[in-house]
Amino acid sequence: MKDFVYKCTGCDKTYPGPGPLYRCKQCGEPLEVVFEGDKTISQNGLSDQTMIERYSSFYPFDKTATELSLGEGFTPLVKSRKNADKYGVGWVYFKNESANPTWSFKDRGSITGVMHALETRYKAIGTVSTGNMAASVAAYGARAGIETFILVKNNLPEEKINPIAVYGAKVIKVNGDYGQLYYDSLEAGRELGIYFINSDSPFRVEGSKTIAFEIFEQMGMEVPDHVIVPTSAGGNIRGIFKGFRELKDTGFADRIPTIICAQAEGCSPIAEAWKKDKRKIERIENPETIAHAIENPFPPSGNEVLRMLKSPGGFCVSLSDEEILEAQKDLAGEGIFVQPASATTLAAIQKLQKDSYWTGSEKIVSILTGSGLKYTSVFKKMNLQTYSCNLKELKEQLKEMQN
Repeated sequence: MKDFVYKCTGCDKTYPGPGPLYRCKQCGEPLEVVFEGDKTISQNGLSDQTMIERYSSFYPFDKTATELSLGEGFTPLVKSRKNADKYGVGWVYFKNESANPTWSFKDRGSITGVMHALETRYKAIGTVSTGNMAASVAAYGARAGIETFILVKNNLPEEKINPIAVYGAKVIKVNGDYGQLYYDSLEAGRELGIYFINSDSPFRVEGSKTIAFEIFEQMGMEVPDHVIVPTSAGGNIRGIFKGFRELKDTGFADRIPTIICAQAEGCSPIAEAWKKDKRKIERIENPETIAHAIENPFPPSGNEVLRMLKSPGGFCVSLSDEEILEAQKDLAGEGIFVQPASATTLAAIQKLQKDSYWTGSEKIVSILTGSGLKYTSVFKKMNLQTYSCNLKELKEQLKEMQN
């Protein structure tokens, strides 16, 4: 690999690469990759390159490992005139990450994590997850032909386990504190030679920054005014912010957008700390929300997200389950079916409009992190209707139902 260092997001202490490191030995806060070099965006056609090839100069990899790609990235940025008019802003854009190979943004960080594992000669990878990340790491582990371990909660139902196990990964149900499992997995990985690509591992964050690069290009080399991100562990929002920061540092962009962290009220450790102006998050006891994908009671990057939001003027918003469900239905009305966690971003736009936050000219990007097909049990909470009739009565039935 090319030379790079890991820098602590808390105390700025640095550690040499290339081997995987996750957290600062001095203060315990998460690390991030710092790579110096001339950075540019490839101008080849999108159909002629992978996501990593297009942004390869932003990474310290020796090889772009095109054979690992499953077609991740280059997801749609969908304009919504209807929601812009409804909430009194200039434009609303939906960055639809459900279009990734395993239907979530996690694929971006999984490929960069696997690439780093292979370049540092690891023979096994793993992750701690009960949803999107588990399926993603399992898929990319299968693609790479590398032994893959997925650690999940002991009570995870079969309908969630099977879409992970189908890729051939070794799925282990772990009985115990799920929050502690994150840290114990890193320790076990060091001893056993397993590279854990967990929620905020440095190279997973590196994958997430491509969301910012794509938004910038899709908006005609312009920076939006606001970017709203559903936030759980904190790795994705860190990566998006890092991407815009690198665009500014390299001279492509002239500013960083306002980053808005969206959480569910039933599990909002970052938002709660933000409201109380605290420097550190506190564990949420007995979390309960329909937005399971962001239901992390003690996010490992929570403190760094708080620090990050204070530097460019960002902030946090927490949404009720009722607001989230309403936004999920509204998104379906636009033709986009997403997880409840993803719908927090539109719910945030709605809530901020009620608080008279918007001035009327903003360009807002809403990050939709995962597909609604990952959580179909949400249908039980919706008043969905279907109709039936005999074939001979079809015309009459259609006539009655016409607006």
